[in-house]
Amino acid sequence: MSYERVGSRAMIEKYGRDPRDTGRTEVQIAVLTDRINYLTEHAKEHPKDHAGRRGLLGLVGRRRRLLDYLARTDIQQYRLLIEQLGIRR
Repeated sequence: MSYERVGSRAMIEKYGRDPRDTGRTEVQIAVLTDRINYLTEHAKEHPKDHAGRRGLLGLVGRRRRLLDYLARTDIQQYRLLIEQLGIRR
């Protein structure tokens, strides 16, 4: 099973206000989620890649902090985003 990356540009266009809107919290979370999903599949195929796993954990932590910030500032947008990205079950 392989994960096909959607790409940063597609995420920016979908979650940003314009194609250059890369700083918005929702855009950053979406881009990180795409990278996390890709690296998760990579980690399954390459279990001895400890450096990749460490990078993955760093990305997960960064996304968690951004999600916490979004939940504090705009709970409605937070709920919508996690539903769209399928982050929590």
